[in-house]
Parts: sequence; structure tokens; C-alpha cells
Amino acid sequence: MTADVNKTDGPGATPHAGPEAIKAIPVRHPGRYVSAAVALALLCAIVYAFAQGDINWGAIPDYFFDDRIMHGVWNTLLLTVLSMVIGIVGGITLAVMRLSKNPVTSSLAWFYIWFFRGTPVLVQLFVWFNLGLVFEYIDLGPIYKDYWASFMTPLLTALLGLGLNEAAYMSEICRAGLLSVDEGQTEASHALGMSQGKTLRRIVIPQAMRVIVPPTGNEVINMLKTTSLVSAVQFADLFLEAKDIGQNSGSPVEMYFLAAAWYLIMTSILSVGQYYIERHYARGSVRTLPPTPLQRLKAAILPTRRPKGVPA
Repeated sequence: MTADVNKTDGPGATPHAGPEAIKAIPVRHPGRYVSAAVALALLCAIVYAFAQGDINWGAIPDYFFDDRIMHGVWNTLLLTVLSMVIGIVGGITLAVMRLSKNPVTSSLAWFYIWFFRGTPVLVQLFVWFNLGLVFEYIDLGPIYKDYWASFMTPLLTALLGLGLNEAAYMSEICRAGLLSVDEGQTEASHALGMSQGKTLRRIVIPQAMRVIVPPTGNEVINMLKTTSLVSAVQFADLFLEAKDIGQNSGSPVEMYFLAAAWYLIMTSILSVGQYYIERHYARGSVRTLPPTPLQRLKAAILPTRRPKGVPA
């Protein structure tokens, strides 16, 4: 015997109605409004303080695309790229040496990392610049021979000081990436007859890139900012050019703000590039790739289309 779903209580009575719709009341968060108001008030206070300060803001757009500033921007980018190439190549080499079963090779790599990570970059720059006190000549036989002071130019000093220091940090990043690959991958490649070098190039490094790329992107951004230290050895980077213009024009603080603006522009571009590189190497580890900034912008601006028949 089946129950009647439209059962009534008596003659003339209407069937029972379904359950009432739940009225969801959003939870209020007054603390969010208070914290947002405090943050906006602090921001307005800071902007007002800078606006009332004795700063000639009109000098910044006047020199923003000055030839000397653009020359400094180019030198900064060039130094960043070349130093990171030295750091990445040296870091991979040191990581392989550190993981080697040869005690001499692993000890040399450990000593290198210990020394360069333990001394400030500015000190290393001055040491390279003044090594003429130890090596009066640079003698490569019939290839090249000259005084150390003539050989060690500001560009070479900057490359050695930044690149060799970066290699110590990149070695630890690369070592962490290599250790993240399961040993079974190496054992399987050896079982297929691959050599150690071929296994490293074809199997281990491609899988380790997913771990190596994110911190490497941070190192590139950090390297671009660290290049400002090379002004101490008279390399014409962005900071030195802005500093010289500020001293000659009588607007030193304004030129510091100009340099900061250019550094922000360059680091922002590098951050976008880092995001897309990380997204590329994440394809093998996540089911759905995160949306790109353009996709997020479209989702925030354009209305979401609902399927037909679904109430709003």
C-alpha cells in the first residue's frame, strides 16, 4: 500500500505545501570595515605628508626618459641578465658537485657556498676591485697580459661580485630541485641504459624545474635590485646615473624617487614573466591551471553567463 503524497487533513483542505525556502543571512564582519577605514586613513595621511613635503615633483617627469637614465636602465638590465646566467650555470655545477660521491668535489662545493653566502656582496665587490694589491698583473701567456687595475673594469667587477655570489644561492635552489625528483626515476633511466649525464639532462632536470623555477624568479627580481650596489665600484647603473643627475641638478631626493619608480616598473614586468613561467611548469602537477591575470580581469569585469533554466 503506497502513501498518498497529496494527503489532506479533511474535506476541502488543500495539500500540504513543501518546506519553506531557507533565507540565508550573510554574516556581518564589522571588523573588516574598521580595518579598511584605518588603512585608507593611514594611506591618505602618508600621501598628504609627501604632497606637503619640500619635494620638487615636477623634476621627476622631466628626467624620467633622460638619455642618462635610459642608459642606466639598460646597464641594470644587462647586468641582471649576465649575472643570473653566471649564477644559474655556476649554481647547477655546484649543486651537482655537492651531490657527488667524491669527497673532494663535494667539499670544494661546500666551501664555495660557505664563503660566498657568508660574506656581504658589497664586501665582495670591493675585494674584486682591489685585488691588484695581490695580483699586480693578469698574465694569460700569449693570449692576454695587462695590469690588474686595467683588467678589472667596473663591469667585470660587477659581474664577478654579483654572479659568483648568486651561484652560491642558486646551488642550494638547484640542489633542492634535484633532490625533489624520486630516485626511482634515476634507477629506471639507468635500467634503460642511459648514462649519468643523459639521465640528468633528460629525466632529472626537467622534473626538477617545477621546484627550481619559482625561487629562481625571486632571485632574478632580487638580483635586479641588488645591482644598485655596483655604483660603489663606479659602474654606470640606474642608481649611479640617477644619483649623478640629482647632484648636478640640485634634486637628489627627487632622482631617488625616479630610480625607485624605474625599479618598480622593471620588477613588475619580471613578476608577470615569472608568473607565466611558473604556470607553464605547473602543467604536470595540477589538474587545472590557475587563471592568468587577463582571465581574472575578464571574470571580474564581464558578467558570468548562467546556464538556461538556472535562476539568478
